[in-house]
Amino acid sequence: MVTSQARRLGRPRGTAGAALLDIARAQFLSHGFAGTTMDSVASSARISKASLYRDYPSKNELFAAVVADWVERGRDAMKPHTDALAIADDPAAQLRQLAGVLQRGVLSPAVLQMRTLVAAEAARFPAIASDYVERSWERNITALANAFSVLSERGVLHAEPAHIAAEQFTWLVIAVPLNRLTLEGTARPYDDVELDRIADEAVTTFLARFGRGVRR
Repeated sequence: MVTSQARRLGRPRGTAGAALLDIARAQFLSHGFAGTTMDSVASSARISKASLYRDYPSKNELFAAVVADWVERGRDAMKPHTDALAIADDPAAQLRQLAGVLQRGVLSPAVLQMRTLVAAEAARFPAIASDYVERSWERNITALANAFSVLSERGVLHAEPAHIAAEQFTWLVIAVPLNRLTLEGTARPYDDVELDRIADEAVTTFLARFGRGVRR
């Protein structure tokens, strides 16, 4: 005869920590904030509602934790690439590589979905949206600006003001595909040839404005 204690011990453990936030994020992405319930998250994670509410006392707090976790996971993704740019002797080649990194990151389905989710709930959660922008977008722009400052000090580029140069480079690389993918979804995805062309043109345009030989 199987005792109730044995049944409890034999049950699969529920999901917690980062894995729980993954499940919650999937729910928010699939159903939006309004369509996601604490019941559905608890059920998908195989935990009790009491356990979920113990860690996240409200759906608002769960949503905030999901967004914060997402930002934290990707917070230093650009750093190896901006560090490499700062010491490059051939900025054109390194900028072209960085352009591809930006496209693969910002235009990836997962990032596009999170941007859409945060934007959709920005009026409800302005502090969450502001934190997302500050610790994700602005953090990466600042890292790129720091690299441009180093290159300018070395005389390899004339990328000053560095923060403006970083913003302009980023938008040259991703603005057109980001706009279309945000508004049209993946109905007409970009192929590698299209993205490579955009990246090539972005680097050419950027260097025409901030390259070493450009007169001020």
